[in-house]
Amino acid sequence: MGQLPKIEAELKALGIRIIALSPDRPAKLKATVDKHKLGYQLLSDSPAAAIRALGLAFRVDNATIERYKRYRIDLVDASGRKHYLLPVPAVFLVVGGIVRFAYANPNYRVRIDPAIVLAAARAMLKAPKK
Repeated sequence: MGQLPKIEAELKALGIRIIALSPDRPAKLKATVDKHKLGYQLLSDSPAAAIRALGLAFRVDNATIERYKRYRIDLVDASGRKHYLLPVPAVFLVVGGIVRFAYANPNYRVRIDPAIVLAAARAMLKAPKK
């Protein structure tokens, strides 16, 4: 989500809104929204139900959990759950309940270029409706 705010205004102008899912519980999300002054809707998926249903959940291995603790990242505190699941970063563009564009990369360091999302949004809106 780090790069998507750069195109948020353009997406809104196209009639597209950004909705993000986070494994954090609602109280943690409010702090995130306030801190970063997010303009998009951020929804809690602390039980990981949505990311599991979408096939985007992965369990953080024990070595990473310990490394996170050294950085003061507490996944149990953040989610309120002990599942140690995080989502694969993904972007979906949906029109009329149909996914028209999807991107997911299991390597969380590789994020989609916002220009690609914007181009896909423009293309999907120009596509003839069936």
